[in-house]
Amino acid sequence: MQTATSAQSLNLAATLYTSAAVWQDERAQIFLRTWQFMGPSSAVAHVGQYLTLDIAGFGVFAIRGKDGVLRGFKNICRHRGARLLNGAGDCGLIVCPYHKWSFADTGRLVQAPWFGRDPAIIPEDWPLEPVHLAEWRGLLFAAVDPQTSLLDQLGDLPAELADEPLETYQATDQASVSFDANWKVYTDNFVEGYHIPGTHPSFYAAIDFESFETTAHTGFVRMTAPPKEGLFYRGKWLWMWPNWTLSLFDGGMNVSRIDPVSVDRTDQHYTFFFADTSEAAAPARARSVNGTLAVVREDYEVCVSTHRNYQAGGYSPGPLSGRHEKGVLYFQSRVAAALGL
Repeated sequence: MQTATSAQSLNLAATLYTSAAVWQDERAQIFLRTWQFMGPSSAVAHVGQYLTLDIAGFGVFAIRGKDGVLRGFKNICRHRGARLLNGAGDCGLIVCPYHKWSFADTGRLVQAPWFGRDPAIIPEDWPLEPVHLAEWRGLLFAAVDPQTSLLDQLGDLPAELADEPLETYQATDQASVSFDANWKVYTDNFVEGYHIPGTHPSFYAAIDFESFETTAHTGFVRMTAPPKEGLFYRGKWLWMWPNWTLSLFDGGMNVSRIDPVSVDRTDQHYTFFFADTSEAAAPARARSVNGTLAVVREDYEVCVSTHRNYQAGGYSPGPLSGRHEKGVLYFQSRVAAALGL
């Protein structure tokens, strides 16, 4: 990372947000080497249930076997590379939609129909390729080639959330949103509250902004602000390396994953969890879901325009606020270290 002086840190260079080569390096050095949030563990609690995940375009899935064991595999047929499963659901055999090769929930090749016998296929030679799975407090994670354990990656987060009853919350709603900007542009935005007065006027009016505080910790960034009466948030927002978030409500939370689709396209996938899933509480849940999505959509316009400025080549890195942008510095430093910059 560039620095103007020992006391003044600068934003990352624009080319690190717009270079396709850098994005490919990030896929290899960050996304395929880290644990990625898949969803609630409850989504694969029963035999036959599966859940898919794209990690910067790399497909994986988890499935609960008939023996009760949860296993993870690349979402890639061993024949000619077709995608096997989509979304979430239930299945017995895993059947490729392309040429109807079928696999057991253990990954074993069961049948390659109409393949022929000259030479014959040997099923033991072509099982699905495994990936790693881990669970933490009701949340499921996957990794293709993890460099650390999930707990090591989480760092100080378990202590931060030790008193939160995460396991009592049930997943009720999901939402996905997309925007035309690099994933780091949005992450830079999420890990600071400096933009709130200009980008989120209603949100700004609902918190004590003068008391907004951002702190960086091992594995995560914490942002806090005292909420005023009527705000659905509790006033604590967390971002975890490399690309997932957790924000607390009264009696619930949302968890999101920031997924790069390409160098200039990002998907954000939300799962909402609540303690009270009754019909009577539906309006309160809807208020939290809709309020969250309304706030994040306000971010996308500025992220898209920022990315375009980076693409145009006119931006020179500016200074980072020591008060408000500690989270940006922490995130960008982790990216730079992962890429060997």
